[in-house]
Amino acid sequence: MRSLEQFVPVDGYRIWTRRVGECCSPDRLPIVLLHGGPGVPSDYLEPLEALAADGREVIRYDQLGCGRSDHPDDPSLLQVERFVAELAQVRAALGLERIHLYGQSWGGMLALEVALSGAEGLDSLVLSNAPASMPLWAAETGRLRRQLPKEVQAVLDEHEQAGSTDSPAYQQAMMAFYQRHVCRLDPWPDCLLRSFAAMEEDPRVYQAMCGPSEFHITGSLRQWDVTARLNEIRQPTLVISGQHDEATPTITEAMHRGIPGSEWVVLDDCSHLCHLEQPVHYNALLSAFFDRVESPHG
Repeated sequence: MRSLEQFVPVDGYRIWTRRVGECCSPDRLPIVLLHGGPGVPSDYLEPLEALAADGREVIRYDQLGCGRSDHPDDPSLLQVERFVAELAQVRAALGLERIHLYGQSWGGMLALEVALSGAEGLDSLVLSNAPASMPLWAAETGRLRRQLPKEVQAVLDEHEQAGSTDSPAYQQAMMAFYQRHVCRLDPWPDCLLRSFAAMEEDPRVYQAMCGPSEFHITGSLRQWDVTARLNEIRQPTLVISGQHDEATPTITEAMHRGIPGSEWVVLDDCSHLCHLEQPVHYNALLSAFFDRVESPHG
């Protein structure tokens, strides 16, 4: 299958992009993938490239500061509005006038911001494992954290209070949470290991915007909340989450209820990375949604 990797200039920096497949007809729109984190490069979304088999081009890219894109040492660039503008420039450079926009986790938050910015040519949104409110996310991940074994919670508490969240003991305790609520596969797939390794090599974006961990939110997104604006979204929207997801049913149901006409699917036996845990079922779910959106009778 055809693939093309290239760098796109955005505000003087290089953004890495990858295109797979090609649209077989004007009615099969390209799918643009927004990765999560913030700061976790797009490798872990690799299995979604299989969607290109349906005759839709699939495009993913690494946002500024992570993966193969440039890593400027300038925290002022790590603003939601800049990432919205980055997507617009990537679309313009690649000639993507009409698209399906897919966002996973933070990518879903970014997709919401793109839609709310009035960006044109968004024929649909897929919001996978994402919140519309970081305060609600923090409340729910806090609840999940309190269900961890007491000894694991004690390690987390100790290192957060001491400011030593970069210690191996803290990272190991965090894995107990990840294995329950982020990815329940054992072992983790190679594409996910590559994404995590790249983020650990340069964690600045994640730490600045999120914090030291999924449930200790100290970064610039701490108070982010677009719940009150969800009723402005007019695109056909599919909301997806997993039974054991850190983006809990409470989080994703609130998003579904806020977006007029949206669909909501909770996948059994999945956590935050449903697309890795049940790839065949997940991709079929997306393909069917895109078919409905593109149908003249849809």
